[in-house]
Amino acid sequence: MFQYKCLNPIATAGLNQLSGQYVQVDGLEDADAVLVRSADMHSLELPDTLQAIARAGAGVNNIPLDLCAEKGIVVFNTPGANANGVKELVIAGMLLAARDIVGGVNWVDSQTGNPDVQKQAEKEKKRFAGSELRGKKLGIIGLGAIGVQVANAATHLCMEVYGYDPYISVDAAWNLSRSIHHITDVEQIYAQCDYITIHVPLMDSTRGMIDQAAIAKMKPNAVILNFARDLLVDEKAVITALEEGHIHRYVSDFPNPVTAGKKGVITTPHLGASTAEAEENCAVMAVTELRNFLENGNIRNSVNYPNCDMGVCSHVARVAIYHRNVPKMISRFTEVLGDMNIQNMSNTSRGNYAYTLVDLDAAVSDEIVAGLKAVDDVIKVRVVKNGDGNLA
Repeated sequence: MFQYKCLNPIATAGLNQLSGQYVQVDGLEDADAVLVRSADMHSLELPDTLQAIARAGAGVNNIPLDLCAEKGIVVFNTPGANANGVKELVIAGMLLAARDIVGGVNWVDSQTGNPDVQKQAEKEKKRFAGSELRGKKLGIIGLGAIGVQVANAATHLCMEVYGYDPYISVDAAWNLSRSIHHITDVEQIYAQCDYITIHVPLMDSTRGMIDQAAIAKMKPNAVILNFARDLLVDEKAVITALEEGHIHRYVSDFPNPVTAGKKGVITTPHLGASTAEAEENCAVMAVTELRNFLENGNIRNSVNYPNCDMGVCSHVARVAIYHRNVPKMISRFTEVLGDMNIQNMSNTSRGNYAYTLVDLDAAVSDEIVAGLKAVDDVIKVRVVKNGDGNLA
């Protein structure tokens, strides 16, 4: 029996994936797993019994990843589950920036009760005229799940698309339209593109990457779109550039005091993944990841531990060992296991941390578990399956 806690409302489509061996609890102190969306977990006291956290979404800035890794808590996210919803809003953002749709709608709203509104509209509409997307150059920084979908969609709008991603995955490359121009120097995008959209994770290396120097290289008609994270862009520099007429528009999904209501800024209230479909996709994916981990010990889409997948255990026992990524750990584990016959083993690493799954032909005793825990640099040991074929 597993106990889980929802820190935010999670779509029913996801929770329905949980079988009868899962029970929802009110207290975090009783939970084996946590499902979360945007709730800030940095100030929470995480119990030693907590095994995993699944974020129903891509960003994990609300979760203390390093602390979780040190406590042997595997953190999952759901990359790509909300990609279509974000992609559609990016396309909408480009259309809103290309033509003053917002200004036109606001003008019509201001004409309530005006019997001459139709005639007046013909005179006023030139104030809201814009340009078409067809033939414009779109630069995409980051070709992950969202970036690839934006790129492919933009080609169907007859835009000329340039993509920059020095770390593009094989899967992303296969899914990318052959008409996309692959750029190896991001400054080419700054200098050449009419629309620039950013789709990279927020890290120390990407924080504020679109800064004053980058903006200075852009065209005076350039539009910057940010549906990833507000801190990727130096927004004070953006406001200055808008005031000076150096860029045309800034479209963001992250309202804050710097950008809200400023001239040249179009801001939506964090709507990127706010569709019923995206929330369901994220919930289903998060629950699937949790179940596979809790029931089989497998890790897919973790952000603080390495991926590791040995399928469903068909042997007597399976043990998961969380440890630091240092030499000779496997030999130490096999020494503790002694005469036990190892049927299958997988050892993977990610940065400072590693994860080892071991399938055995006999039940694992408390003494063996204690011996594994006593090995230097072991963080946690979990018996996933033991002896009678039941989940441990």
